[in-house]
Amino acid sequence: MMLESAQNLPQTERAAPWRGELKALLSVGAPMALTQLIQFSVNTIDVLMIGRLGAAPLAAASLGLVLYYVAFLAGFGPAMAVSPLVSQALGADRDNVGDVRRSVRMGLWAIALIFAPALILFLCTEAIVRALGQPPALAALAAPYVLALAPGLPFMLAVLMLRNVLAAVDRTRAPLVVIILTTALNGFLNYLLIYGNWGFPRLELVGAGIASSVSHAVGFLLLVGYMRVERESRRLSVFADALRPDWERLKEIFRLGWPIGVTTAFEAMLFNACVFLMGRIGVAEVAAYQVAINVAALGFMLPFGLSMAGAVRVGLAAGARDAARARRAAVLTIGLCAGAIMIVAIPCLLAPHFVAGLYLEPDEPDNARVLALAASFLPVAAAFALFDAVQVAANQCLRGLKDVRMPMLLTGISYWAIGFPVAAYFGLATPLGAVGVWWGLLAGLASAAALLGARLYLLLRT
Repeated sequence: MMLESAQNLPQTERAAPWRGELKALLSVGAPMALTQLIQFSVNTIDVLMIGRLGAAPLAAASLGLVLYYVAFLAGFGPAMAVSPLVSQALGADRDNVGDVRRSVRMGLWAIALIFAPALILFLCTEAIVRALGQPPALAALAAPYVLALAPGLPFMLAVLMLRNVLAAVDRTRAPLVVIILTTALNGFLNYLLIYGNWGFPRLELVGAGIASSVSHAVGFLLLVGYMRVERESRRLSVFADALRPDWERLKEIFRLGWPIGVTTAFEAMLFNACVFLMGRIGVAEVAAYQVAINVAALGFMLPFGLSMAGAVRVGLAAGARDAARARRAAVLTIGLCAGAIMIVAIPCLLAPHFVAGLYLEPDEPDNARVLALAASFLPVAAAFALFDAVQVAANQCLRGLKDVRMPMLLTGISYWAIGFPVAAYFGLATPLGAVGVWWGLLAGLASAAALLGARLYLLLRT
């Protein structure tokens, strides 16, 4: 890393650099964290409302989402690669709107290019789920659900990308408002389409997928409208010449994006692969795993949003070649992320039965085993929460520095040389059973936190 002196810092950061950086980070990060939490609640609402249909639809949704997120992760890397390109360009020159425009335009192109092969994957959902050894009845339920989710995928990725672009120009409240509106829309459409209320057809899982797709599309259109009228966003003119190719920038987005996508896939697919480990143990274990992993993921959204803000702040400092400011942003990002995840981790540790009961009807006899299993998983999920927060903060700060290939290697080692073998062994070969799978997840996250934290320290120590 070759960073030099500070340039054009606000007065508050020059006079009190730590307090100024904290204020700047929270100004960007708090709305982003809330936005991420609320956006994720689209999936949480789906899980809660699907859970009312019973354990089998909940398990089928869990299996279907594994394949859906394979495609999501393929597009996630290019979408996230736009953030360091934009933040470093603006950090070096606040008026360099042409470079920002190139990155956003080609980011949208990358998302569109990825969607075509993703659709082929979605069409093969039932065959893939059955080939992975899952019950045919669950595979038959999962396939139409994934197809209903499919149209929303490019819009979800585009919303994520545009949110990070807006964060680079300190416009984070509008995405928060948009996500609140679209989440409310998703819940309302779920009410109509899952259960067939107000004369609408009872579509169950398919209705949940349609509701999510519509809400993502509406969110994208609202953000596009905002960026065309708001003064600072309009200055960027990111949608100008939308159909004009820029092959060099597209190549750069994929060059940065594929390690980001693979890095994220290493972690996400570890969690998803454990669905199939649970499936080898039993259907109740799959449903309980889906409850517990949804709670853990819900808690993860706050540090994830804060960490994306940290990536923007580190990227701006790197663009300005300000080493000290980059270090401050990284340290504060890790501290804030670790504190934020405790908001969800502590209830999981102290009241796991209450938390599990929010997802399934406690009075239903058929749900008793699922609830008991979920309650046994949640304390372990709470234990790895701290490691999860540290690793995502370190990883995002590294992305702000455009350091993506070494983190990919480190996460691959953490999750697949350590985490998954431990989960498979303890889950399938010891009396721990399903709880043992969670100990494997803990081992993987702890390793990632240590290795990524060490990498970030080495890059920023000089």
